[in-house]
Amino acid sequence: MAGVVCARTLLQAGHQVTLIEKSQGFGGRMATRRTEFGGFDHGAQYFTVRDKRFAQVLLTAQDQVKAWSVSTVRVLDELGHVLASAPPPSEPHFVAMPGMSGLVSHWAQPLAHPERHNVSGARTVMETRVTHLERDALNAEQWQLRAEDTEGGQHVYGGFDRVVLALPHLQTHDLLMASGHSPELRQQLNKVTVAPCWTLMVAFPNAMQPNLPHIGPQWNAARSTHHRISWLARENSKPGRERIERWTVQASPAWSSKHLEDSEDRVKGKMLKGFAEITGIRATPAHAVVHRWRFAQTQVPLGKSHIFDKSLGIGLCGDWCLGHRVEDAFVSGLDLALAIA
Repeated sequence: MAGVVCARTLLQAGHQVTLIEKSQGFGGRMATRRTEFGGFDHGAQYFTVRDKRFAQVLLTAQDQVKAWSVSTVRVLDELGHVLASAPPPSEPHFVAMPGMSGLVSHWAQPLAHPERHNVSGARTVMETRVTHLERDALNAEQWQLRAEDTEGGQHVYGGFDRVVLALPHLQTHDLLMASGHSPELRQQLNKVTVAPCWTLMVAFPNAMQPNLPHIGPQWNAARSTHHRISWLARENSKPGRERIERWTVQASPAWSSKHLEDSEDRVKGKMLKGFAEITGIRATPAHAVVHRWRFAQTQVPLGKSHIFDKSLGIGLCGDWCLGHRVEDAFVSGLDLALAIA
């Protein structure tokens, strides 16, 4: 979100923009995992809208955004302790269509022209990871980037007046350190803390058979106080999703940190047990996979919307600047673009 918003805003301001993306699609943690049973929003589950600029730009994407009604719920264990709850939301919850990645992909369309600048001044390089940032060999006042694609191919992209790093803060720090640049920028990142998150995705296609009773709870999403699980959501309850019964389950920051390097099988087994304890669903899912987010929820943000060193021509943005909300990423990318423009 932060990188695409920044790039799109700079393009609209008349700049030539190259967007280099490590993955095969746009979205980052606004991700959607596609499976034979349907999609899973295994990163950000929904978003809210508080910033007037975010509300205004969402008007251009009304086909990609729908409201999601989350039921009121309170789940107790046999001793009366609260396992999960979802009070009435104090503000509307929204999801992107057909999955959370849909909004970022929609906004990235003006940028998505491969390898060379199109008539609008944009080009996009996908599945390529930047490994080094250095002064341009032909113009010492500009920058060039060394990068590696998914097949190990080496590339150099140059002639840049400004460079924006829309990465997790630790990856930003490591790239700057490996490149030997700006200890002052790196020092500003030291206060930021971002927790990891293990995410479980399960599907129960047999639940759709007419001769079987409704599977699981009557609610669609809840925050949990379980020692492993912090969030559960029924994916098929979101607007525009496939009907097959699917749940996305996210572990707590503390548990994820403690088990960060555990095997996927071990994590899956423990999370399935927690899921069953909260929902009462003890059937074996036809599909069960986990995903590890090393950088998920900001615990201590930077405290300002972005960093821009005008003398160097390097800017940093991401939700970690302000918090962990989708809107934080939007504001960060927008404010940095305005500072550069």
